[in-house]
Amino acid sequence: MAAAHLDPDTVARLVGDAVTAPSMHNAQPWKFVFRPAGGVIELYGDLDRAMTRTDPHHRALHLGCAAALFNLRVSAARYGLRADVRLLPDASQPWLLASAVLDEPPGEDHDLAVLHAALRRRHTCRFPFSDERVPDALMDGLKSAARREGCRLALPGDWHLDTVLGLVRDAEHREDIDPLVRAETSAWTSPAQPSADTRRDGVPAAAFGPRSAGGPAPVRDFDRDHTVADRGWAAFEKRPQLALLGTSNDTRVDWLRAGQALERVLLQATADGLATSMTSQPLEWSELRWAARDPLEDMGHVHMVLRLGYGPLGPETPRRPVADVLEIRE
Repeated sequence: MAAAHLDPDTVARLVGDAVTAPSMHNAQPWKFVFRPAGGVIELYGDLDRAMTRTDPHHRALHLGCAAALFNLRVSAARYGLRADVRLLPDASQPWLLASAVLDEPPGEDHDLAVLHAALRRRHTCRFPFSDERVPDALMDGLKSAARREGCRLALPGDWHLDTVLGLVRDAEHREDIDPLVRAETSAWTSPAQPSADTRRDGVPAAAFGPRSAGGPAPVRDFDRDHTVADRGWAAFEKRPQLALLGTSNDTRVDWLRAGQALERVLLQATADGLATSMTSQPLEWSELRWAARDPLEDMGHVHMVLRLGYGPLGPETPRRPVADVLEIRE
């Protein structure tokens, strides 16, 4: 099928939707290149935005870029286009993570278009959720969303949930005593409220959420080195509803599939009226990441721990201007 003719304004809208994706510390580690002659949008990883201490193998970078790729697919479907995606299309360019040829009509991608309304409503929420349980029907829908991207979403039972929460606490302790990890996290956070003069990436104070009044909370605390005075205190849910996203293998292609599955799950959860956050701390330490899996499941490698429930959708975090992440090459 012939590639669609795309004007720069349409491409800018597509990329503007793509970059609403989550990424580790909101580093936004992506670059897009549009090639008008072939109707191709290329996605590159930006190593200048990599976490060298907590993500030395760049797995989290791949997840974030792949989440943006999924958003690009959703946006394309919204505008009547289909994205024909190839992962790692050129072995000679290792940081060309994906290419997408845009053509018409959307066909089987119609189901992606319905997620478009959730793109700009999805925000990570580090605030308490209620203790109301998510219905099984919604959880089944989220599992299906992960499967459609070639991944699995598993809900830990009681003993496994306690294990994962224990790993989160272990990871937090390791962060506290590792000055390089703390410095890296601090570099991507800001105690100031967003304004026209502040950075357009990272995690601002408004997104930190309150301090936990009842012991450790299942969210990362970005305030260890900034001490924002007016954060306040709150009681988080006693038994958080967690889900593990994973794959059987652990290759770069698996990471790119997992990132797309992650965003599909998050958008579906948002469309279903759920609040979400992500807890990746135990996955940033190889020995803890291995322990996060359920040995009775065939999910060999966990890529993200999701927290799901009912609560606020969370504040919007800043995004870099499209002009900073998009290049047009003839």
